[in-house]
Amino acid sequence: MNAELNLKNVTSLEKERHEFSAGEHSVFLLDNAQLSYQGRAVLNNVSLKITAGERVALVGKSGVGKSTLLATLRKQLPDALAWCPQRTGLVPMLSVYHNIYMGGLQRHNSLYNLLNLIKPQSEPLCEVTELTAQLQLDKQLFDRVEQLSGGQCQRVAIGRALYQQQNVFLGDEPVSAVDDYQAEQLLQLIVERHETLVLALHDVEMALSTCDRIIGLKDGAIVLDAPSSTLKVEQLAALYR
Repeated sequence: MNAELNLKNVTSLEKERHEFSAGEHSVFLLDNAQLSYQGRAVLNNVSLKITAGERVALVGKSGVGKSTLLATLRKQLPDALAWCPQRTGLVPMLSVYHNIYMGGLQRHNSLYNLLNLIKPQSEPLCEVTELTAQLQLDKQLFDRVEQLSGGQCQRVAIGRALYQQQNVFLGDEPVSAVDDYQAEQLLQLIVERHETLVLALHDVEMALSTCDRIIGLKDGAIVLDAPSSTLKVEQLAALYR
């Protein structure tokens, strides 16, 4: 274990966390997993348990495997979580309203969804309008996404994830394109609407203030797993050296 982190080794941490959460509902579980991206090994010997109610931040340098870990967790609950990817995957020619509505497609039949594409129906229109007001996108409700700024597009992607109305939220750098003030507001909105969070965040101060557990990745492995209350920004800086 990297001495700069000034923490117990990861084996001890995981043992303690497993004992602490033995009676709690496990949302995600990995046991000595090898994670790859496009055929290349990215993370080795990953053992990880995330229980209901935890707010977890994944931190580490770009390319270290945060996105790969999130993708692996997503496969465990493909239809039972809200997903906000780094590449937003929005439909540029459709409006903010319709892109957010896509988060709720599974709640309606195909005919209803088609009707809503042609003419927004009253119930989802009310729901999405309320959501866009919280995202400060109410004035852009029927603007095409291709007309928006990068930060506005990221807020639309968050809105689509929120509209999935799930208890679990996975976000891959969900607030990287907005300023710190907006990022804090958006993260608070995400926290309020979800029981369990796993977020890849590039801002370690934001990770410490938003999440109660920090998982640090470096050199192909989890090298840090600890409560955020026990950590300082200076300790997390070691992950980026």
